[in-house]
Amino acid sequence: MSRIVSLLPAATEIAGVLGLMGDVVGVSHECDFPAEANKRPRVTHCPVHNAGLTSKEVDEWVRGALRDRGTIYTIDEPLVRQLRPDVILTQKLCDVCAVGYGTVTRLAETLPGPPRVVNLEPSSVSDILNDIRPVADACGVPERAEEAISGLSARVENVRRRAAQVDRPTCFLMEWVDPPFCCGHWAPELVEIAGGYDPLGRKHERSVQVSWDQVLDAQPEVMVLALCGYNVTRAQRDFELLRTYRAFESIPAARDGRIYLVDAGALFARPGPRIVDSLELLAGILHPDRFPEFTKSLFVQRCSAMRSA
Repeated sequence: MSRIVSLLPAATEIAGVLGLMGDVVGVSHECDFPAEANKRPRVTHCPVHNAGLTSKEVDEWVRGALRDRGTIYTIDEPLVRQLRPDVILTQKLCDVCAVGYGTVTRLAETLPGPPRVVNLEPSSVSDILNDIRPVADACGVPERAEEAISGLSARVENVRRRAAQVDRPTCFLMEWVDPPFCCGHWAPELVEIAGGYDPLGRKHERSVQVSWDQVLDAQPEVMVLALCGYNVTRAQRDFELLRTYRAFESIPAARDGRIYLVDAGALFARPGPRIVDSLELLAGILHPDRFPEFTKSLFVQRCSAMRSA
């Protein structure tokens, strides 16, 4: 049995699929799935988490914090010492996603043991699934990883196979509205596997800010607002802002009522096992006739009823 501290929601979900939640003794402030995570002590904090700021205010605060302090999070070092972890699950993919990797490793070096630090740094769908292995290895249950990966991979291949021969609509997977950001890393690949093409996405690279003119020039047939850290209700506020942007009505997705809000906080922006749920949801959005079983979800809302006249 290992005492696990997870500093990353995706890592907590990996612990869940491996049957290790009983070994998890501490989690980050964002870890909320599986349900048992909500019963664990929170070892990190972010001042803007659930602070009610607008997207522009969040963006400005994050940029300023990274410039001035190099991080947007704090870690409760006394609590981590009290929890005495054998394994710490973290990442160095994105400074906006979790406590900085250097901070974690420096702390770990001062702890008894010291604990093993497992870095998860995926940039593709296969990377996300393969990240299950190092977690399983560190926690002494390597055989459980293969079963989990096999099941998830089969679901990915089911979508890939069924979407292989479809006409591919252009789909802008939008990561942020104010200012506009395209998606990166694994997200454009999700669109591709699901039977679409993201003209602005940066496959296996970091997401970046884009101009609104670039969005207008792309003329996406489908838009999916997968706003980092936001659920569907919070994304609704940004959709109302998006509708005020110049020439919004000229975008085919707006004209045809094919703009969707998704729970990116739970799915698209969280590189854990439920990334496969994201893929299936996206397949249902892009090709509802071919994937009818994926068209009903609490994690998605179509905005056709709210489109401008």
